[in-house]
Amino acid sequence: MRAISKHRRDFIAILLLGLIAAGTAAVVLPNERFRFPWEASPYKLKAAFSTAQAVTPGQGQTVRVSGVRIGDIAHVALQDGQAIITMDIDPTYKDLIHTDATALLRPKTGLKDMFIEVNPGSHSAPVARENSTLPIQNTLPDVNPDEVYSALDADTRDYLKLLIDGAGRGLKGRGADLQEVFRRFEPTHRDLQRVQSAVAVRSHNLARLITSLNTLNAELSNKRNDLATLVSSSAAVFNAFASEDKNLSQTVANFPAALRQTTDTLGKVKTFADVLGPTAENLRPAVRSLNTANHAVTPFALEATPILKNQIRPFVRAARPVVRDLRPAAINLAKATPQLTSSFVVLNHFFNLLGYNPTPSNPTYDGSQPASYLFWLAWADHMGLNLFSTQDANGPFRPVALEQNCATIKSELAAFPTPVQQAGFIFVENLAPILTTPGLCG
Repeated sequence: MRAISKHRRDFIAILLLGLIAAGTAAVVLPNERFRFPWEASPYKLKAAFSTAQAVTPGQGQTVRVSGVRIGDIAHVALQDGQAIITMDIDPTYKDLIHTDATALLRPKTGLKDMFIEVNPGSHSAPVARENSTLPIQNTLPDVNPDEVYSALDADTRDYLKLLIDGAGRGLKGRGADLQEVFRRFEPTHRDLQRVQSAVAVRSHNLARLITSLNTLNAELSNKRNDLATLVSSSAAVFNAFASEDKNLSQTVANFPAALRQTTDTLGKVKTFADVLGPTAENLRPAVRSLNTANHAVTPFALEATPILKNQIRPFVRAARPVVRDLRPAAINLAKATPQLTSSFVVLNHFFNLLGYNPTPSNPTYDGSQPASYLFWLAWADHMGLNLFSTQDANGPFRPVALEQNCATIKSELAAFPTPVQQAGFIFVENLAPILTTPGLCG
């Protein structure tokens, strides 16, 4: 502490230099893609190239997708004659690259500061696993100009030099015009790209078509007999169609009427559906109540099951022979039922006539109120029992002696003003034609 207090200015200067160094490191190290221990580990992915020239790990060479950095080149190794480049992908983009991704080595500057341009692939393909390798058919290295020149002969190289020199002189100071030309050709290039894509698809389809035709021809060559049978059968079918030309014409002629009828039917079905919709909606409460009703009926069903099983079913089995014996009698009874019905209708009318009472009050014996036939039938039965309850030597029937003349009988009948009271003497009045003959009554 004494030394610090003695050299206070130097100590403060050292602290400031340390703080400045720490701040500088905090700014520089992230920009140099230095990974601190507390940061998440990168997602490693490999790619196989035919050559990895100018690729130098640890020099800030990056991995990009559409110009956006997603990682760094971490390591390069030689394996089976192929350059295997290991890429450290930021954890944020670990689900970005798929198994059908492609990778291109491209220079960022004329000094061959390389980076890897990655096309992530389609979403239909699975995501590439960590430490998996993109195959060499999905990658392309950078092409050097000398490689292009070496592929040309001497005359072509001379013509190319003249072309490039002339283009350079013609475009000197005309860069803006060239840029405008390229800008105006952008829609054309976009349409050409669509055409090329369609042609590429057609080429793939054409290849598939040729392969399918080859397979079909091979199969047909092995099925010559079946093909001949097919042709013969087709000829027979077409002949059958030709013989039914009139019927087919009639069918086609009837088709518009059938369509109209179908349209009318569908219209009616729509009307029915319009009615059925509210009906079904109104039935929904009843359907919802079915579950409750089923639960309520369950105890009854459980109780009735033994009765049906042990009592009703044996009774039905025992009654089957009797039912079979009763069947002929039931058939005959069914035949006679219409006549019996008519007979019982007549009897019903007759009994209604006997029991008809014109007044609801009880009739009296003196006949002051009318009574039904049943009353007089009972009265006749009663009087008959009194009349014939005893008998004498002449038998149970009583002899009748008429000791009155016609005038007396008429005077006695006149004493009974009502027809009911005169009913007991009607038989006397019926004898009037006999009793009034000149030889008897004068």
